[in-house]
Amino acid sequence: MAAQYTLKVLTEFAAAHQLHGYAGNCARMHGHNWKVEVEVTGTRLDGVGMVVDFKEMKRAAREVAGLLDHFYLNDIPPFDRINPTAENLAAWFYQEVGKRLNGEQARVSAVTLWETDRACVTYKETND
Repeated sequence: MAAQYTLKVLTEFAAAHQLHGYAGNCARMHGHNWKVEVEVTGTRLDGVGMVVDFKEMKRAAREVAGLLDHFYLNDIPPFDRINPTAENLAAWFYQEVGKRLNGEQARVSAVTLWETDRACVTYKETND
């Protein structure tokens, strides 16, 4: 049976947004202290015994979060064209962290974006 390792790191950022076309309070500008879990999977360990160094994962996650931290998301591409919903943010984060981490050894397998302590979305891609 083949082994699979799943590693997770958590980072956070603060940012404001508003949802266009939404009938509710979120149509007005408001902010969140977002939390982002980045999940990486791999099946092989390197010579040290790691799939990927947690430091590398944290660096990539913090770098991407830094692109959004303390900004009005509706002004930042692509959210100046698409609604900065939690779903769209999670998909964007997945792509951006993947650009920094994906390789032969490991791949980003999921991103969970927490809008509040009680509400989150997980984005992953399937082969369907």
